[in-house]
Amino acid sequence: MPIRPRALLTVLCAAVLGALLPAATAHAESRTVQGGRLDWGIKSSFQSYVTGPVAKGGYSLTGGAATVGGSGFRFHSATGSYDGDTGTFRAAFSGGVRFVGHRTAGGAHQLDLTLSRPTVSISGSSGTLYVDVVSKARGTGAVTTSRQVPFASLSLGGIDMRGGGTSVVLNNLPATLTAQGARSFAGYYTAGTALDPVSLAADVQRPAAKQPSTPPASKTPRATADAPEGRLRDGAVDWGVRRTFREYVTGDIARGRWTLSSGALDGGALYRFPGGSGTYRDGDLTAAFDGTVRFTGEQGLDLALSAVRVTVEDGRGTLYADVTSPERTGKKVPLVTFAAKQLKPRKGLVTVTEAPAKLTAEGAESFGGMYPKGTAMDPVSLAVALTDDAELPALPDLGSTAPSPSPSPSVTDGPSAEPVARAARDDEGLPVLPLTLAAGSLLVLAAGAAVAVRRRRARP
Repeated sequence: MPIRPRALLTVLCAAVLGALLPAATAHAESRTVQGGRLDWGIKSSFQSYVTGPVAKGGYSLTGGAATVGGSGFRFHSATGSYDGDTGTFRAAFSGGVRFVGHRTAGGAHQLDLTLSRPTVSISGSSGTLYVDVVSKARGTGAVTTSRQVPFASLSLGGIDMRGGGTSVVLNNLPATLTAQGARSFAGYYTAGTALDPVSLAADVQRPAAKQPSTPPASKTPRATADAPEGRLRDGAVDWGVRRTFREYVTGDIARGRWTLSSGALDGGALYRFPGGSGTYRDGDLTAAFDGTVRFTGEQGLDLALSAVRVTVEDGRGTLYADVTSPERTGKKVPLVTFAAKQLKPRKGLVTVTEAPAKLTAEGAESFGGMYPKGTAMDPVSLAVALTDDAELPALPDLGSTAPSPSPSPSVTDGPSAEPVARAARDDEGLPVLPLTLAAGSLLVLAAGAAVAVRRRRARP
């Protein structure tokens, strides 16, 4: 049977490319989602109702959640998985928001709803938003706690989730309240009610190269020296000052921003002052930290807080800072106080987690009288290490694609999504140079094959 040049060329191309292309490209493995944020206002009209003249309530943030834009909440530290072949995506986020309203004579609230730990699951052309819910029933006051309630259905609007890039970014996905979500919402809304749209950005890690299996090496316990006389090895204090103050700074009145320097870090809803040094002994703490946060804007706004210090004595904590502003400059000004009872080390760490903080008289002066003494400020969290191997808690991870919270980001008008796949650079994925050489080899082989066939046909 005569050999056709075109068929021979096809066989040669398939053979060479089959040898060059790695088997891993045949199927993109499920990859890890690590880092990112989710922005969602839940329902803006519900926020207005809670804070309005009827419910006369408010909301508070927990677990590092922040506000964003005019009425959005930002949840952080995405963890999950993404399959670029099928577009299947699942990511859980940290943080929560609690709404209270209709205060009773006894000080309780008839309306009390907490939504936390949102999780987005997407498969095909639709998705679901799950949340942990703690709600109080209207009328009976019975409190119900539910884990990962399918709270809202998400519409992708034809977005193709397949790809192989390093991030998944989705903007303004329409969200609709489910029947389970309506029950968890204490009956304020019925199933099918439109909720605020959901936006998210999550980092996707590249699959790790498979290594040959080797027996695990035996681990030798690392000796840890006791901290001499309670000397701190490291430490950090997390404090967001006050949520409404940050909103004032970036809002329509001050039209300002904040800047961080000298090692201070931005955690979205808080600022981290690292480099803790000092001493801890029998529940009492004296610590100094690095970093400066400076707020600037219109209306003469210029306030810098630096050289943050924390003391804890007899279960009472005080946060100090050097204050610099046009009206006042002071060293080691006591700004807020907080409870820190039974401060004891655990696994080499001494921690205080989201302790409610109240403004001092000196703190009120530092803010130019904007808030009176006793005003509730953002909670204080701190961690100090007494041993070399103790690890400080991680900051909220907003991901590499998250916009800066200062100033507030704008919101687009309709659902959209950035491509989940991006073009590979020359140093990523398939080796460019070997494939180029292979292409040249294919041309040479194909030309030789064609000449050989022609010669056979030319022979008598």
